[in-house]
Amino acid sequence: MNWRRLWAIVIKELRQMRRDRVTLAMIVGIPVIQLVLFGYAINTNLRGLATGIADQANTAGSRALVMDMLATGVVAPVAKADTPQELMAMIRGGDISIGIVVPPDFERRRIDGRELAQVLVDGSDTAVQGAAAQLAQVPIDSAVPDTRAPMTSTPAGGRISVVAFYNPQRRSAVNIVPGLIGVILTMTMVLFTAIAIVRERERGNMELLIATPLTRSELMVGKVLPYVAIGLVQTSVVLALGMWLFDVPIRGSLLDVYLASSLLILANLTLGLLISTRAQSQFQAMQMMIFVFLPSILLSGFMFPFAGMPKLVQWIAELLPLTHFLRLIRGVMLRGAGLWEMWGDVLALATFTLVMMALAILRFRKRLD
Repeated sequence: MNWRRLWAIVIKELRQMRRDRVTLAMIVGIPVIQLVLFGYAINTNLRGLATGIADQANTAGSRALVMDMLATGVVAPVAKADTPQELMAMIRGGDISIGIVVPPDFERRRIDGRELAQVLVDGSDTAVQGAAAQLAQVPIDSAVPDTRAPMTSTPAGGRISVVAFYNPQRRSAVNIVPGLIGVILTMTMVLFTAIAIVRERERGNMELLIATPLTRSELMVGKVLPYVAIGLVQTSVVLALGMWLFDVPIRGSLLDVYLASSLLILANLTLGLLISTRAQSQFQAMQMMIFVFLPSILLSGFMFPFAGMPKLVQWIAELLPLTHFLRLIRGVMLRGAGLWEMWGDVLALATFTLVMMALAILRFRKRLD
């Protein structure tokens, strides 16, 4: 072992690493990203869940009960309704996570000691079910305009019921398997196209492409289309295994499932193409892909509750395709919603795809330098 030659190799590697900006960014960036995400952005203690309220009694007592629920901080009112059916339609479309129903005979129920209110919960997210259970413990002021009733404040106990829909057994597989479709498609589709242009350069095929009459748009679109079929095959495999092994339901249209998957596939493929126009090698392309995949899996709501994140982080997560896909796929598979009911997320994925494709086409040049 010649220590002088060994030291020369060490110096050579350090200098090469110094010139590789992507590697330098990963050395510092990945620890910083994980520290910030786990320490600041990720919070399993849910607060401010989107809630719809149907106060059919509209009395001083019913309004006080609703205000006590809101005071817990678990729920945040975003919509009002006249009937429980309207709240269920909002939950089905993903507009709210919780619905509070106060019946019209609220005052009589309070005097008789019967159930006073119902909390309707979107059970497709098991974390929301756990947070909603806190609402059943809200103290109820039993003072009523009747001399027979004592002026005391008692725990709600069974007087506020929590009803979970779509996954009342709280089976984790029902929540995880639809999300796995998005995670797998994000990881594979971005990676496939991230190395597409780089691979052409490394194999010497770029010279042949330059000599062809292909336009930049034709080349970019041609790189994307074959992988769409591969992504749909992966979707079919996850769906089949999820139904067979874990009995995961598909309550909505199977066509909507594949349409939502196609939107995510195209979004990820175009993002990968944009990465490939910047990367200088396949290894560098894979490094850049990690910077996309890590925030996607942590901030999209797949591993940790989306509602528990700070508002700033939620705004950042809205830029990620996986965030919108998880809402779509869980809405279709678990709640039986149609894509038209969640048109905002469909529009977000379509816009992301168009923007990424346009940037990839603009950045690509049919030349070797």
